[in-house]
Amino acid sequence: MTDARHVLVLPDRDAAEEVAEELPDRFGITEEPQLVRDALAGEDDAEDAQWLVVIEDPTGRLDPTSLDEFAAEHEGWLEAP
Repeated sequence: MTDARHVLVLPDRDAAEEVAEELPDRFGITEEPQLVRDALAGEDDAEDAQWLVVIEDPTGRLDPTSLDEFAAEHEGWLEAP
C-alpha cells in the first residue's frame, strides 16, 4: 500500500478536538492526529475558521468512505486528495 494522509474538515475547534479524541478508538490509529486552524479566505474573524484534523496513514489501511461518514457525524467532511 501507499503512504497516505487524510484531512478531515470540521466546523470548529470543539468538533476537531472531539474527532481527534475518538479516532484511536474508532479506527485504531496509533499516531496522534494533527489539528490545524484553517481561516477561510478573506476572513479575519477567528469565528470564521474551519479546523482540519490531519491523519497520517502510512499503511493505507483507513477507509476514506468511513472517515467521511465519521466526519459527517460532526458536521464535517473528508477533504478529497
